[in-house]
Amino acid sequence: MLEMNPSDQNKTREVVFSAIPQHQVEAALALLDGMQSLSVEAGHHPCSILVHYDICDYTLEKLESALLEQGFHLDNSLLQKLRRALIYFCERNQRDNLSVPPPQQKFAKPFVAAFQHHPHGDQDDTPEEWRSYK
Repeated sequence: MLEMNPSDQNKTREVVFSAIPQHQVEAALALLDGMQSLSVEAGHHPCSILVHYDICDYTLEKLESALLEQGFHLDNSLLQKLRRALIYFCERNQRDNLSVPPPQQKFAKPFVAAFQHHPHGDQDDTPEEWRSYK
């Protein structure tokens, strides 16, 4: 099983908006700035923002769907759609993996001792003289 570092849970994602309507970046920064456990800043491109969050608290899919519900328009180029789909898939799987309980481990010693004291089907009924036949 792959172990994850706590830093793997902290994500920095870029949300890219369409160029029209204008001023979406400023409105999104103002809207998301007050959310708990989420930091937001202007992105590398004029129509993007960077969001920093813990995977246990938020996902990019939920953040973008909330922005769409508020009337924002995201960039729907093929590259952005593919990038989003990959991130959504990875974050869904990571959240599922984080919530899976650890596998149950049985201690073998009590079972081995009980197995040795009870008759079972793994006994060899071959006579002793046939076992050492050469």
